[in-house]
Amino acid sequence: MIKCPENETELNGLLSEPSPQVIEMMKRLEGDIAILGVAGKMGVTMAMQARRAVEAAGVSKKIIGIARFSKEEERQKLEAAGVETVKCDLLDREQVNALPDYPNVIFMAGKKFGTQGNEAQTWAMNTLAPAFAAEKFRNSRLVVFSTGCVYPLRSFLEGGCVETDMPAPVGEYSQSCLARERIFEYYQQMYGTKLLFFRLNYAIDLRYGVLHDICRPIYEGKEVSNSVGFFNCIWQGDANAYALLSLELADNPRKILNVTGPETAATEETAKTMGLLLGKEVKFAQEQAGDINYLNDASHLQQLFGQPRILLDDLIRLQVQWIRSGGISIGKPTHFEVNNGKF
Repeated sequence: MIKCPENETELNGLLSEPSPQVIEMMKRLEGDIAILGVAGKMGVTMAMQARRAVEAAGVSKKIIGIARFSKEEERQKLEAAGVETVKCDLLDREQVNALPDYPNVIFMAGKKFGTQGNEAQTWAMNTLAPAFAAEKFRNSRLVVFSTGCVYPLRSFLEGGCVETDMPAPVGEYSQSCLARERIFEYYQQMYGTKLLFFRLNYAIDLRYGVLHDICRPIYEGKEVSNSVGFFNCIWQGDANAYALLSLELADNPRKILNVTGPETAATEETAKTMGLLLGKEVKFAQEQAGDINYLNDASHLQQLFGQPRILLDDLIRLQVQWIRSGGISIGKPTHFEVNNGKF
């Protein structure tokens, strides 16, 4: 049984633990790896995982983290872990063009939180930054982070969307995410870039995520939102590993990979389980759970790489233990309860 981290250092260590597959891949993959937008919620532990995998593989390879680094402590954390850092505003074309050429690039930059009422900045971050990066790194192998929100909303009975389903984004955030994909696709068609879209649904970090957003209200005696009845999620450490492994899948024409756990979780059932573990009453915001959800089918991912190392039951237990023991929150809700496109 996986022990719950007692502090952020232990949590970051668990999130950055490389899988055996990633270690073996580092022995095959040629060239350094650059992570653009590394200072976001996932990038720091992904870069740390990549660095640890390189060291475990016994190869010589640089991991470079690129961002504005508005929080200097994130940069210091990366450099202490052996990740090289480069300060760059990805919305500044000249700064992007001044970056070295890297053979392997993971593009993580994007904006979601606060989209409602700030649509122009969201579109700029989700389209202009991709355009600058796609042109600059046209000769690189590119893994581009996207979201399952580009797919149509589904009921539980319809099952999750698969990679061949046509996008039908709802709302400006989701539309701008599809636009990000289209921008990269345009430059791929122009330059022949090797490309993969990494459509992720809900990474779990314990400091934030869908499970955090369900568990925290229960712990505080508040109502749990059940406007969305079902969801998918995945341990962030596994999502990090899959993103690194996806570098070898990038191709021309572009590939698409749905990334989430194998389970479809019911919001109310998950909340009730957490309530039992916490010894707390569970109250829901509405009488009946909603039946319009973002659901992804990641069967193809599991065929390629196998199941995640940490599955839903353990994630629920770890989340409860983290919150019950006073583990911190970073204060960024996932908005998993949104099904009208207004993030």
